[in-house]
Amino acid sequence: MPRKPRIFIPDVSVHVIHRGNNRGAIVRDDADRAVFVALLRRTVARHGLRVHGYALMDTHYHMLVTPPDPVCLPATMKEFGGRYVRYFNRRYERIGTLWNGRYRDLLIHDERYWLTCLRYIEQNPVRARMVQRPDDFHWSSYRFHALGARSDWLTPHSLYLGLGSTAKERQLAYRTICEVSISDTELVEQRSPWRPVGHIPTGTEAETTQRSQNGV
Repeated sequence: MPRKPRIFIPDVSVHVIHRGNNRGAIVRDDADRAVFVALLRRTVARHGLRVHGYALMDTHYHMLVTPPDPVCLPATMKEFGGRYVRYFNRRYERIGTLWNGRYRDLLIHDERYWLTCLRYIEQNPVRARMVQRPDDFHWSSYRFHALGARSDWLTPHSLYLGLGSTAKERQLAYRTICEVSISDTELVEQRSPWRPVGHIPTGTEAETTQRSQNGV
């Protein structure tokens, strides 16, 4: 069957998820993580992709991005994915694919869910029990938004900037927001953001939520 075309809507952010093949590791140590971020940083700069948030897990990663044109995101993902696989295969003397097929791209249509999506991404290491607090995890954008950590490749979104008139105000407001854990309903909505507001997860959706709580 032919692949479904990617959907592009100007100024609409996208939640990107890409998993390792068979849920295998895409990073094995901090050296891999450093290379991953360095390659991603260079690639998004080359293609002009605006990255607002990310979390690099052991078996997958999340990004919250806004592509300026229809080709920006696919071009970034293709180049970055290929470069990182070549690095990973060379280091570990392996061959073949690293990724589990195509990346997922979930459009964030509703501004109300944009900050929820960012919280979802940055709280992922806590849900996966990798750390107790999001600021303990150094391979996400949480410290950028909540603590003012410097970054030359992350782009603050207008909705984040609207949290306060100064950097300190925004950081405090965001830390306050993040003190509340993502609810089960919000977990489902982040994985399927086109669902109606107030949709209650049932059946297979409830199973999906349980997987989400394990760091999906």
